[in-house]
Amino acid sequence: MIEKVVQNLIEAKQPQSEFVKLMDSFKNPYLVLIACILSLRTNDRTTYPATLRMLELAKTPHEMMNVNVEDLEKAIYPVGFYKNKAGQIIELSKIIVEKYGGKVPNSIDELCLFRGVGRKTANLVMTLGFGEPAICVDVHVHRIFNRLGYVKTKTPEETEFALREKLPVHLWIPINTLLVTHGQNVCKPIKPKCEECPISEYCDKLI
Repeated sequence: MIEKVVQNLIEAKQPQSEFVKLMDSFKNPYLVLIACILSLRTNDRTTYPATLRMLELAKTPHEMMNVNVEDLEKAIYPVGFYKNKAGQIIELSKIIVEKYGGKVPNSIDELCLFRGVGRKTANLVMTLGFGEPAICVDVHVHRIFNRLGYVKTKTPEETEFALREKLPVHLWIPINTLLVTHGQNVCKPIKPKCEECPISEYCDKLI
């Protein structure tokens, strides 16, 4: 069933947000990390231009650790908690330089040691930044897999570990982008567009 779900979503070619396209294009763990931090509790329409403005100031940990925090705050405003995020990004950039020789650690456990970095962000860095199998579960992935009935979980973290046991490994990397796009376009939290859903035949919500 899950292979058919993925195939249908690929064939549907739903429009991706500019931020999703940008994240998929990075192939750089540091850029994925700091852009993902900006995106937390902020919609893609706001995060996308804020990320571009941030990258005009710095694109590496060495550059970012020397950026004035007020300049970074101004660049990323109005993302949610922009003051906290600016300090967080400069702080972790300094740690990456001083503790890891300027390279982002390729371990979920080590990534989660950074202030404000949770499993969602760490998993996304592993998949989009390092190209390593991991399962990034945000609200879209959690909601859609539960609506499908593929898992029955209460939190995104529970969903991640349930999927690690059940989801074929070759689907771990692409599943986040596919389901985020599907969640933004069709399977919305309120009033999902079930009549135009390409995977409705597999959905427990409609059975």
